[in-house]
Amino acid sequence: MTAAREGLLAAAADAAIVAAEHADEAEEARRLPAVTVDALVGGGLMRMCVPAAYDGPEADPMTLVEAIETIAAADGAAGWCTAIASTTSSLSVFLAPAVAKELYGDPHVVTGGVFAPNGSGAVAGDDVAVSGRWQWGSGTQHCRWVLGGVRCDDDTFRLCWFDAADVTFHDTWYTSGLRGTGSLDFSVDGATVPLARTVQPGLSRPTIDVPLAAFPNFALLAAGVAAVALGIGRHALDELVALAEGKRPLFSSRTLAESPYTQIELARAEARLRAARAFLLDELSAAWELAGSRGRIEVSTRAAIRLASVNATEAAVAATDAAYTLAGGSSVYSSNVLQRCLRDVHVTTQHLMVAPKLHETLGKLLLGLDANIQNL
Repeated sequence: MTAAREGLLAAAADAAIVAAEHADEAEEARRLPAVTVDALVGGGLMRMCVPAAYDGPEADPMTLVEAIETIAAADGAAGWCTAIASTTSSLSVFLAPAVAKELYGDPHVVTGGVFAPNGSGAVAGDDVAVSGRWQWGSGTQHCRWVLGGVRCDDDTFRLCWFDAADVTFHDTWYTSGLRGTGSLDFSVDGATVPLARTVQPGLSRPTIDVPLAAFPNFALLAAGVAAVALGIGRHALDELVALAEGKRPLFSSRTLAESPYTQIELARAEARLRAARAFLLDELSAAWELAGSRGRIEVSTRAAIRLASVNATEAAVAATDAAYTLAGGSSVYSSNVLQRCLRDVHVTTQHLMVAPKLHETLGKLLLGLDANIQNL
C-alpha cells in the first residue's frame, strides 16, 4: 500500500465517522451539513482524481472506489457527493495546465455538476455566454465551480465550469432516497465563461501525461456510483446482523439470527455483494495497469468495467432488499437505518452510468454485434 493510498483510506475512515454522526442532519436538511463537507474536503476526498502535478491526490480507481465505499457505508449521501465531486475532478486533465491549477490547485476547492447538454451558449471571441438549467446537481451547493453541459452556436458541445457566484440553485430536491445529497436543479442566465475554462467531451485531449488521463471518464463515474451502492449494501447487511442478534420475531422462541431462513438469505446476500465488489476491483485493476503501460484503454476493457459497475449496483440493491425484508416490521420505520438504506440504494440505480438498460449495449458487445459505445 502506497503512502498516498493509505492516507486517503485513513481519511475516508475518519470522515465516515463524521458523516455517520451527521447523517440524520443531512437527511433533514436535504444537503450535507458543513461539518461533513469539511471532513471530506480536509481529507482530500472531494478531489481524489486531481493529478499530483496540481497538488492533488491522483488516486488510482481502486483507491477511489474503496474510499467512496467506506464513506457510503456510513452515509449514502456523503458517499454520493464524494463520488460526484471526485470523478468530476478527473476532468482537470483536459484543461490547460494554468487553468487546471487555477481551478484545482486550492485543496479546499470542490467541483461538481451535470454532463447533460441542457445549456445553450453563444460564442464571442474567447468567451461563451451560457444560459440553461440542469437537474441532479449533486452537492453543487458546496462547490466553488459548477459544471454544466452546453450546446454552443458554433456547433460544439462543451462542459463549462461556472463560477458559483453565477449559479442559481432551485429548491427541487424532495425525494425518497439520497436526500442528503442536495441534488437540486441549478441554472445560469447569461453567465460568461472563458473558452479556456471549457472542454469538449470526446474531442479535447489530455494536457498532462498521467495514467488517470488515459482512464475513461464514464468508466470512472460508473465505478464511483457503484461504490456508493456497495457501501450502502454493506451498511444494510451489517445493520441486519446487529439487529438479528437480539430481535425475537413475534410468536417465535428464537432470535432472528437463529432462524435458518435468515442464515440462508444472509449468506447468499453476503456472497453476492462480496463477489460483485471483487469483480469491480479486478476489472479496475486490470484497466489501470493498461492505462499505465499502454496509455489507452480499449472498448472491451471499458465495457467490462461498466458491466462490473452495473453488476455491483444490482448486487448491492439485492443485499439491501434482503436485509430490509429479513428485518421484518422493524425496517418500515423511518427511524430505522435499513429504511434509509433501502431508499438510498434504489436511487443509485437511476443514474445513467449504472442503469439496468445498459445491459442491452453490453450484451450486444459480448455477442460481437454493433452497439452504441459513445457513453462507455
